[in-house]
Amino acid sequence: MGRLFGTDGVRGVANADLTAELALGLSVAAAHVLAEAGTFAGHRPTAVVGRDPRASGEFLEAAVVAGLASAGVDVMRVGVLPTPAVAYLTGALGADLGVMLSASHNAMPDNGIKFFARGGHKLADELEDRIEAVYDQHRTGEPWDRPTGAGVGRIADYHEGFDQYVAHLLSVLPNRLDGLKIVLDEAHGAASGVSPAAFQQAGAEVITIGATPDGLNINDGCGSTHLEMLKAAVVEHGADLGIAHDGDADRCLAVDHTGAEVDGDQILAVLALAMREAGTLRGDTVVATVMSNLGFKLAMEREGLQLVQTAVGDRYVLESMKEHGYALGGEQSGHVIVLDHATTGDGTLTGLMLAARVAATGRPLADLAGVMERLPQVLINVKDVDKTRVKTSAELGSAVADAERRLGSTGRVLLRPSGTEPLVRVMVEAADIEQARSVAGELADVVKSALG
Repeated sequence: MGRLFGTDGVRGVANADLTAELALGLSVAAAHVLAEAGTFAGHRPTAVVGRDPRASGEFLEAAVVAGLASAGVDVMRVGVLPTPAVAYLTGALGADLGVMLSASHNAMPDNGIKFFARGGHKLADELEDRIEAVYDQHRTGEPWDRPTGAGVGRIADYHEGFDQYVAHLLSVLPNRLDGLKIVLDEAHGAASGVSPAAFQQAGAEVITIGATPDGLNINDGCGSTHLEMLKAAVVEHGADLGIAHDGDADRCLAVDHTGAEVDGDQILAVLALAMREAGTLRGDTVVATVMSNLGFKLAMEREGLQLVQTAVGDRYVLESMKEHGYALGGEQSGHVIVLDHATTGDGTLTGLMLAARVAATGRPLADLAGVMERLPQVLINVKDVDKTRVKTSAELGSAVADAERRLGSTGRVLLRPSGTEPLVRVMVEAADIEQARSVAGELADVVKSALG
């Protein structure tokens, strides 16, 4: 059995890779591992379980809840809510464990399981490894030690989670959004209810698209991975800006009043300056990944801010933030973590804070985002290759070295195996878009030939 946990939980095609049996078994294993680690010591354990609107989430939720209850864990089922809402409620309700069922921005047939530890933080790698090992051990025949009688877990719906999460978002907003017209693209996903409610209660005039989930249309031509509809809607309605989430709303991308995209790097830059002005950007430092645009790094240097870079994945951004006490971090893809108010990327919170900056300054988002100039960046996903050999292929290493020599100091190359899909990402930055495209295309061909 290959490793189940990727950079963002367990993902796969629902009912093929990610079955009810796997969901149940992992949930039981998680309960046992946390019990062994002393998390449940001295009290009856509780868990918060939420999901996005995917049809498969219904049976997977049932399997997870059954697994946890069979292991003696009481379950608070919060229904369809964003991943950051489940993380927040795990901490706010004093639960020992949180579980989110979602495949984020992936297409509808996929689904995933993400575990949160007490406080709403993602589980450490070693705990995920232990859960996987314990699951595999019992999958092959060793029986579980199961409670009986009053020892089994109880299950209850927690309907207050929606309002509790919205109230939290509004309580941390630095100022109201009165006078702004905002288009929200909810990707027919988990934030289709809470995000419009939060923006409206904050004072904005809200127009929603992609906010009628039916279990089958999540991320389908909308949301943060498909900005075309949002761009058109912002221009059509004469809105001040647009905000796009993905299926589980842990990320946020934006569109300015002209319909131009504002990516995660630009959002980080805008929020960094706002937080420095407010005195909340600890250490005058922002944490980002190696995928951040070179223009972001140059902008932070120009503004006198420090940039710490990590491996790709918001979990690694968060680890660095927690270790060093930094307040702001994120990814170009729109995962933005404001650690004083969230334990994971929160797309709704990010959108609210970005809009609040527009409202507070009276400046258009296009002007605010102009703090950084994005250097041309080309990203190619090379599918169906052996991603485990990226660092060991001599042919590929030689091609990368040659590309770096040609680009010089005005560009860079990054090859990264996907943590959630069977592909390799080839990213090239250059001062000229045509050079970036040419080099990226050449490297993608080498990846195919060397790793195919």
